[in-house]
Amino acid sequence: MLEELKHPLAPGLVRNWVGNAPQWVEVLRPNTGLVQTQLDPGESEAIALATEVHADVLLIDEQAGRQEATRRGLKVAGTLSVLDEAEQAGLADFNEAVAELQKTSFRVSQAVLSEITKKRSR
Repeated sequence: MLEELKHPLAPGLVRNWVGNAPQWVEVLRPNTGLVQTQLDPGESEAIALATEVHADVLLIDEQAGRQEATRRGLKVAGTLSVLDEAEQAGLADFNEAVAELQKTSFRVSQAVLSEITKKRSR
């Protein structure tokens, strides 16, 4: 939800970016409303919209949201897997990007980070 990105507790860089988003950014809301689950409104809205537009992939990090999206037949990806692919394509430095993310409200367990790092070294 856009409101989450504008929230006073969101990182300043995020709030500033949202307030001055590039023209190519298009904010959509689902026509069908939120998915009726125990998820946060942001995850519920993302799943509803992805279902409605038949998205190829839903970028979602929260575990409960990922499970619900998968249960509904959606293909999911997390931020770290996108950054890994971006590095493989020469578009980003994974370690730098993760370090910058960790300066924000983005949270990742050390176990998940270790698992991704292990996969990346193969």
